[in-house]
Amino acid sequence: MKIAHILLKNTFNIPKQVDRFSKFSPSPLSMKQFIDFGSANACEKTSFMFLRQELPVRLANIMKEIDFLPDKLISTPSVQLLHSWYAQSLMEIVDFLEKDPDDKKITCIVRFTETLINVRNRHNNVVPTMAQGVVEYKETFGVDPVTNQNVQYFLDRFYTSRISTRMLINQHTLIFSGSTNPVHPKHIGSIDPNCDAVEVVRDAYESSKMLCDQYYLTSPEVEIKQVNSVEPNEPINIVYVPSHLYHMLFELFKNAMRATVETHENSTHLPPIKVRVSLGSEDLTIRMSDRGGGVPLRKIERLFSYMYSTAPSPVNDNARNAPLAGFGYGLPISRLYAKYFQGDLQLYSMEGYGTSAVIYLKALSTESVERLPVFNRSALRHYQTSTEADDWCIPSSEPKKLGKYDYNMQEERTEGKLN
Repeated sequence: MKIAHILLKNTFNIPKQVDRFSKFSPSPLSMKQFIDFGSANACEKTSFMFLRQELPVRLANIMKEIDFLPDKLISTPSVQLLHSWYAQSLMEIVDFLEKDPDDKKITCIVRFTETLINVRNRHNNVVPTMAQGVVEYKETFGVDPVTNQNVQYFLDRFYTSRISTRMLINQHTLIFSGSTNPVHPKHIGSIDPNCDAVEVVRDAYESSKMLCDQYYLTSPEVEIKQVNSVEPNEPINIVYVPSHLYHMLFELFKNAMRATVETHENSTHLPPIKVRVSLGSEDLTIRMSDRGGGVPLRKIERLFSYMYSTAPSPVNDNARNAPLAGFGYGLPISRLYAKYFQGDLQLYSMEGYGTSAVIYLKALSTESVERLPVFNRSALRHYQTSTEADDWCIPSSEPKKLGKYDYNMQEERTEGKLN
């Protein structure tokens, strides 16, 4: 009975807490701030005081936007489950707001770290769960332009918010867990102060090659070139999160390898994937080019669309393709990882030849600042847009027969416009 009472009380308080914290804007941190705090001024109490306020703000801001999704999407079992995870996590963190970090009797800070680990584990399957909710919605109600636009806008922000909360949680738990990662002893939390971009490229290639060899029994080679215009002949190192960069590169390599192998399946030689890594005064740029046949221009934007993606759980009926195909969210989420610290990911394709993918990252840690969604009137307007008539002509599949042009109709149209 007591447990039921607690659950009922939390259910009543959740909307209040969401309204309370969504009135605040998240506080974005730069890579330099992450590094400076973790290396020189790491204080668990300070981190605790910041996170117990900041995490509810980030969670509440994005939870507020869930309410503006189509009702039929919100009502799917997957989205309902996901919403319950966020509500539970919010209330667990809010519970520490009134706790005294100096009270040794309750070991408040230790319990807080344990709670963060539980929150992170609870949210491990957020991406496929939300993807499943979208699939459930599409299968039942179909897709229309307005819903497509709203869902695309929301999911970009939703997944960015998730990246940011995991970043904060990982930094706190890794720095204050009392143990150093033996593989990466110089990492500060999940950040490598001297991230070797070329090394991450090679790691991502090797992992993709292993998958490609396993399912296609062959794989293209890679050619890597680097240009360091800041310090010529020196390795290209930046302050970055290696796992984020690896995620982007692994996804791009998988796509490039699959396209290359399938396009040249009757050839005795596979053209290599070419990677150029370039460091300038402002940007670190990684360009990956393949000769996998490319895609038509009209399909480029669809590659970043969640609503055009396939089911979130690849079925092994076609085991040869599943591991390299995934459930279609790889590219849009990779772009979010790039944009999270003010970078970008873009695709340029030549149909009939191949595709180049370009990752842009900030070269300076002071410029690598979190890009965070905030719930405000501007965000609200995006969910209130409706489909309007296009102000550009829509090309007809059947061009007019100019030899039988009706001049009387032309005169009527002209008079109607002028009048």
